[in-house]
Amino acid sequence: MGSMFRSEEVSLVQLFLPTAAAYTCVSQLGERGLVEFRDLNASVSAFQRRFVGDVRRCEELEKTFTFLQEEVRRAGLALPPPEAGLPAPPPRDLLRVQEEAGRLAQELRDVRGNEQALRAQLHRLQLRAAVLGRGASLAATSSDGPSERTPLIQPPKGPHQDLRVNFVAGAVEPHKAAALERLLWRACRGFLIASFRETEQQLEDPATGEPATWMTFLISYWGEQIGQKIRKITDCFHCHVFPFEEQEEARRAALQQLQQQSLELREVLGESERFLSQVLGRVQRLLPPWQVQIRKMKAVYLALNQCSVSTTYKCLIAEAWCATRDLPAVQQALHDSSSEAGVSAVVHRIPSRDMPPTLVRTTRFTASFQAIVDAYGVGRYQEVNPAPYTIITFPFLFAVMFGDVGHGLLMFLFALAMVLAEDRPAVRAAKNEIWQTFFGGRYLLLLMGLFSVYTGCIYNECFSRATVLLPSGWSVAAMANQSGWSDDFLADHPLLSLDPNVTGVFLGPYPFGIDPIWSLAVNHLSFLNSFKMKMSVILGVTHMAFGVVLGVFNHMHFGEWHRLVLETLPELVFLLGLFGYLVFMVVYKWLRISAAGAAAAPSILIHFINMFLFARSPTNRPLFPGQEAVQSALVVLALATVPILLLGTPLFLRWSHRRHLRRTLQLQEEAKTGLLDSADASVAGWGSDEEKAGYPGDHEEAKFVLSEVFMHQAIHTIEFCLGCISNTASYLRLWALSLAHAQLSEVLWAMVMRIGLGMGREMGVAAVVLVPVFAAFAVLTVAILLVMEGLSAFLHALRLHWVEFQNKFYSGTGYKLNPFTFAVEDQ
Repeated sequence: MGSMFRSEEVSLVQLFLPTAAAYTCVSQLGERGLVEFRDLNASVSAFQRRFVGDVRRCEELEKTFTFLQEEVRRAGLALPPPEAGLPAPPPRDLLRVQEEAGRLAQELRDVRGNEQALRAQLHRLQLRAAVLGRGASLAATSSDGPSERTPLIQPPKGPHQDLRVNFVAGAVEPHKAAALERLLWRACRGFLIASFRETEQQLEDPATGEPATWMTFLISYWGEQIGQKIRKITDCFHCHVFPFEEQEEARRAALQQLQQQSLELREVLGESERFLSQVLGRVQRLLPPWQVQIRKMKAVYLALNQCSVSTTYKCLIAEAWCATRDLPAVQQALHDSSSEAGVSAVVHRIPSRDMPPTLVRTTRFTASFQAIVDAYGVGRYQEVNPAPYTIITFPFLFAVMFGDVGHGLLMFLFALAMVLAEDRPAVRAAKNEIWQTFFGGRYLLLLMGLFSVYTGCIYNECFSRATVLLPSGWSVAAMANQSGWSDDFLADHPLLSLDPNVTGVFLGPYPFGIDPIWSLAVNHLSFLNSFKMKMSVILGVTHMAFGVVLGVFNHMHFGEWHRLVLETLPELVFLLGLFGYLVFMVVYKWLRISAAGAAAAPSILIHFINMFLFARSPTNRPLFPGQEAVQSALVVLALATVPILLLGTPLFLRWSHRRHLRRTLQLQEEAKTGLLDSADASVAGWGSDEEKAGYPGDHEEAKFVLSEVFMHQAIHTIEFCLGCISNTASYLRLWALSLAHAQLSEVLWAMVMRIGLGMGREMGVAAVVLVPVFAAFAVLTVAILLVMEGLSAFLHALRLHWVEFQNKFYSGTGYKLNPFTFAVEDQ
């Protein structure tokens, strides 16, 4: 898990990889996933890097793999998942994989080409058989009458007496038949007889493999010029034209020959399909591991392209970010992978001016909460991580708005089912995006449901109904006995009030949560309004103050001690002096004002308004002696912190910068004097200067601009001061959404279940009616109250954490450590 409260320490390391073992070393680092390589060849084009040829070969192989995969899918087969833990193959295996993959691809191309040619030939034979069969049927129908060559009218004697009736037979696609017939009639001016008929059986299309119907045609004409026109038109329509035998015996013989050829073609097609299945079986067995291995090989070469080449030492030099705690593992991996080369790889830490990446290790439980924080922005290096506190505060604030025992229990059980089934392969392999979203946040949903059950117990609501688990703190009997409620009084007063000042009526507060008797009161909503509004203010001020306190740990860690006095302390005084005092008044009134003095209780809202106006209200008595003086002092103190917030940090940084410049000038003068005295002083001092170069001291402070610092601090001051007011008001969404959820639950119960329960009093009628009523109630509860209301409460809780809480201490201007790993390729 690492350090969840702050990102881990990350170091910049330099790797010296022997040329003979560089591939193996990077491959081992990819298996471990410990380092993130920096590109040392950023100024070099991608086409000019050392291993660009190997990368291209891998890309060509990936194209071949894509072709093989498409052929497998075309055959209706599926590739099995690859074995886990396949290592990156050695470079010499690339030629073997390339040759075998090319051979398989060529065999598939040849088999597919031959199969398509055979199917096209079989299709033509079937079409010709259909045309000849139609001619035989025509001949059979006319065998009793004159011959088909016998003209009905004797031609006149003359130069055209030797002309005969000729035939053109073929097949055309059905959607072209009407246009073909119309064009033939117009072009030949009716000097032909065309007959079109659909084939009795559907024929398989050789291109798509789907069955299709064709139109066969038989055209008789008289004259050679008409025949030429007919042939040109049929060619334009891409018709299949076949020779048509004039004699019936010749047609029958040709038909028998076609059937024999079709049988032979089907046998050849069967053999081709069997051979194709064998080739596809080999592809299914070899392709999955090849894909993983070649992707790993390509990733290794891409990482090697980021290294610089040292011609002097015959090695590759790489720079990488690595967690400090993982340095021994990196050294061990490099030693094991380079031991066969005879020269061990070397790794050592080097200073850096750049801000290191942020590394926060997560588990299944913490991953969803860390994702919420990272969605706002990845934390700056070594900055306080809000995720551990979000584990508690996010579900709790959600539950404040979603408090209901029944709804929370349903959410909890749904999340618990996902948690218990999280190791099943079918659950993890689901491709539905909505399911993946829920499954990824299963532990978040689990806590959200659990906290909702808790707050539902506080609100005493279960599907909007109150439950009586403990005896109520109010006694109706005592009020009836001491007030003398008669039958006439009860008849005239449909609403009765309980006076807590009457002895025995109010026995004490309910042991846990809200007393269930409030669900029967007509002022139930007014009571909850007051309670939840004050609760929201208390939670909001506490949450914001906690965020300001967390900024103390950031200032202490980064050594910015001046910010503790010039920023954090004024912020706390401003926040707690104004809104912390408001919380104090709420708690003080709860503790000090009893039921006897409730009628004359002062108004907190009027006191808070008078606090800023430096005024007093004669009708609103003070909560405690000296309240006006305390309020005036707090306002003056809060206003006095604004100039400190605005000017303190810029003036301190200006003074610190000038002091550093004077110290730098003194050191430079001493260094010049030392160089004149000793020529070796520069050599002795080079190591310390090199170490100092890794820290942003000189150059950053030399760029100090007072106007920029002042502008930044002014924006921060205005944002904080105004944000304290707007953020406190923003926490009132806890009150609003909690009441909205409770009222929606009440409306759903009253409009569905209560009506259903009142429709039938008999056992049989009620049982039949309640089935659809309960089904509708369940569907509406899940759709509206769980999904829609749950999403709304989730988004509002997200906003409270991002805007009201995290901006008090969390900058989110960092970037993640993305280690070089093969984990993605293995999936």
